[in-house]
Amino acid sequence: MEEVDVEPAITNIPAGSNGTHLGFAWGPGDILVYETLYKASGAKGSGCSVIHEVRKDEDIYSPILRKLFNESHHIFVGLQTIREDLPSKNKKPQFVSISKNYRSVIRACMEELRQVAVSTKVSDEAMQYGNQVSILLAIELIWNLCEVLFIDAAPAGSLLLHLLDWVRLHNANVDEKAREVLQSESPAEHRDYWDVVVSYVLQGRLDEARQMLVKQATLQPAARNMYKLMDTLLSKMPFYNPGGTQTLTEFDVKWRHWHEEVDRCLQDNSFASNKHLELICKILVGDEDTLLEHKELLSTWYHFLVTRLLFCHPTVKPTELHYYAQSCMTMFLDSRSVPEPLDSILLSAFEFDIHQVIKDCSIALNNWWFVAHLTDLLDHCKLLQSHNLHFGSNLREFLLLEYASGLFTHHSLWQLAVDYFDHCPEFGRVYLELQIERVPLDTERKALKVLRICEQRQMSEQVRSICKIMAMRALRNSRLGSALSWSIRAKDAAFATLISDRFLQDYCARGTFSDLDLIDNLGPAMLLSDRLTFLGKYREFHKLYGEKRFSEAAKLLLSLMTAKIAPQSFWMTLLTDALPLLEQKEVIFSADQTYELMFCLEELTSSLNTTAPGTDRPMQDEDIELTKVELLRLALARNLAMAIVKEGTVEA
Repeated sequence: MEEVDVEPAITNIPAGSNGTHLGFAWGPGDILVYETLYKASGAKGSGCSVIHEVRKDEDIYSPILRKLFNESHHIFVGLQTIREDLPSKNKKPQFVSISKNYRSVIRACMEELRQVAVSTKVSDEAMQYGNQVSILLAIELIWNLCEVLFIDAAPAGSLLLHLLDWVRLHNANVDEKAREVLQSESPAEHRDYWDVVVSYVLQGRLDEARQMLVKQATLQPAARNMYKLMDTLLSKMPFYNPGGTQTLTEFDVKWRHWHEEVDRCLQDNSFASNKHLELICKILVGDEDTLLEHKELLSTWYHFLVTRLLFCHPTVKPTELHYYAQSCMTMFLDSRSVPEPLDSILLSAFEFDIHQVIKDCSIALNNWWFVAHLTDLLDHCKLLQSHNLHFGSNLREFLLLEYASGLFTHHSLWQLAVDYFDHCPEFGRVYLELQIERVPLDTERKALKVLRICEQRQMSEQVRSICKIMAMRALRNSRLGSALSWSIRAKDAAFATLISDRFLQDYCARGTFSDLDLIDNLGPAMLLSDRLTFLGKYREFHKLYGEKRFSEAAKLLLSLMTAKIAPQSFWMTLLTDALPLLEQKEVIFSADQTYELMFCLEELTSSLNTTAPGTDRPMQDEDIELTKVELLRLALARNLAMAIVKEGTVEA
């Protein structure tokens, strides 16, 4: 068996601490753990009947993070619509835009979590929200770096500008400090004033640093020339302009001239009398010792990396990044400390090892959202083509399947998962068929949603299964109309026959039909089974009778009996229905039709007489049946006589 990359996390089950014997049942996204009746020797279990639910992914139950799943679903679906045949240069801006959309959703979610964490009064909840904010911060940091290095694939020159934006976005503490300083009575004398100035320089925000230095220069007229020289050096620092006419080589020459000028000022001790300005000058020449002395302002090794590149190697190429990243991490972190998972992930990104980034994120993060969406985007950028998994599917599809399977365990997010499965060409359909059968059909509305999804994808087996479940449930609740409707949708002839029989029994007991709208509008569906056909035609007979179209009604009634569509148990009811027609003043049944009715009556009475002796029926029922038979014989005899006379008269 293949070894795991990290030891799995241990989950403590309260009941398991006192030596009790536990049983468990696997679910699609969780495990149910329960205490069994078995008692090991020496165990002190209380025997309480508590079931513990151990969830694999708690995040899908967070209302705020559900917004992340919903919003990112729309972006994902939009990404799948980008045409494959477009040239790469046309698709690249679209991919960068989609990546930024994903990040904006993450940031919006993060801000909402921050606000909830501040406003909540329950300490445990505040801590949980705080942890989720930290995770989203790390996710956005990694995604942004992947966007710069892999999706945008910035070349030398532009690369550093993107990395500077990346660091500035994720080190916003300086802006908060700057607000405090500027809002004070005397900003230049504030205790954090120089920290703000140095932080601005470390982030390459030289214009803001110059504005802050002006406030100090006005307080020190004697040192005005020194401040003016520093202002000149800061204003002259060249930054590469990707859209300009200057080539990278020309920029490099210009930057080296500026760097030599700053170095001369440092060698000439131009700022020796002002330790703060001298410190800034040392930073501008990229003095590593000076940078490392200000770890608290840099805060992270990757900030140190970008600052070092800014003041030492502004034309760094993407292929050189891994060397500088490794050395900066080694210099910045304590040699005795083990790098955090985030550090390892960022280092893998700087080494352009996409698969290691995805693998480490899969291990470090508690759900598949991030790796599934990032991998999908990178796959569209044609950056993962070489990597197929040994168990069939490619990496993109594997991660999307895992993520979507997790969504299917949620009572509402399962609908999003359908689209993810749709865009997994190899195994998506199989997963969807298996998962959709596990969706609890709590309401008819939800069942219709599931049914629509299955019908749109021609999943006939699942359609039948859902319809049967809903039909059976409706039948148990004596909702015959709903049960019949579901059985027709399932095209289940046997079940439709069963429900039709229930309709007929109900009619015999009450004398009226329930759900007339449904029966009246069966249309071609009545051909599903003979019994359903009979039900529809019998209802048609009642309508014709109600409209006083007696001859048509009589003809239909007779055809139902002679065609053997009607169950024999219902013949007496049909013959009884014929009585009012036989008693009409006008002859409705012809002589031949009356003979046929007589034949049916005799067939029915002979079958009643030959019923098994064991099937005793109450005397009262037998008397009623005999009375009906006598009445029918009398009515048929009268009608036959009238029909013969009428037909003989016409012939004459």
